Amino acid sequence: MSQDKKPYISVVIPVLNEEENLLELQERLVFTLSKMGKPYEIIYVNDGSTDGTQKILEKIHHTWPNVKVIEFTYNCGQHLAILKGFEKSSGEIVVTIDADLQNPPEEIPKLIQKIEEGYHVVGTFRKNRKDSIFRRIPSYLANIITSYLTGVKLKDYGCMLRAYRREIVDYINMCSDTSTFIPVLANIFTKRIAEVEVEHEERKRGKTKYSLFKLLRLNFDIVTNFSIFPIQFIGFIGVIIAVLGLMFAIFLFIRRLVVGPEVEGIFTLFAILFFFIGVQILALGIIGEYIGRIYMEVKKRPRYVVKKELL
Repeated sequence: MSQDKKPYISVVIPVLNEEENLLELQERLVFTLSKMGKPYEIIYVNDGSTDGTQKILEKIHHTWPNVKVIEFTYNCGQHLAILKGFEKSSGEIVVTIDADLQNPPEEIPKLIQKIEEGYHVVGTFRKNRKDSIFRRIPSYLANIITSYLTGVKLKDYGCMLRAYRREIVDYINMCSDTSTFIPVLANIFTKRIAEVEVEHEERKRGKTKYSLFKLLRLNFDIVTNFSIFPIQFIGFIGVIIAVLGLMFAIFLFIRRLVVGPEVEGIFTLFAILFFFIGVQILALGIIGEYIGRIYMEVKKRPRYVVKKELL
């Protein structure tokens, strides 16, 4: 296929220490995309890998002329790597996929077909997910919370095998957030959203880049990045506690007038006091999270630093 044509499909792949999977991924991508008979490009974004990933990507670039490689100076995160890939993409349809081969590249035609039906964003949910229960449970909770906060109910916000129309990618490129979550960000710009089922495979080589802590952190990021609900909820709880505290104070005052001074309830008072202190600390933590994000934004540091581009 001629590589002089403007790509119809752009595939953006964030990569972090995946040297063992890259050649197989590339070969399977080329086989799948070539069968579709439309011009395509593949964009790898090396997110600060410390293994032999960059050398393999450069070899792939020199072997396949429709491959672009972007190398970050340091690890900036999966979503910022995708954003850089979006910036360099030119296809009418942009597909994102991880480099670990758990999402088979052979599923990409399903997403393209759905986009061509008129949808602007196509997500996926994993059939018979092969991850451990320690990853599935946080993911399940995140999907429920994210669906509630965004008003867009999807089964699997965590699967990065997704497709976007060009205009949605252009809208995303206009955003300058230093911390974001692309599947949710894309939903802001359209209601033409679909979701298809895809196969999911066990990781054969390499190690997962998301520990349990990182998954929990990611879930918290989603909530605080796209909603002020947590801080509103804390305010609501504060009002309730204040009212309950006033009512309890009135009760204790009346009891003192009727029964007289007593000390046997002191441990109950301590328990209530500790509860109030705990709620206050939680509230301060959530407020601090929002203030911290404002602090990160106003510093205006670059979202990523590019070390090398092979275009």
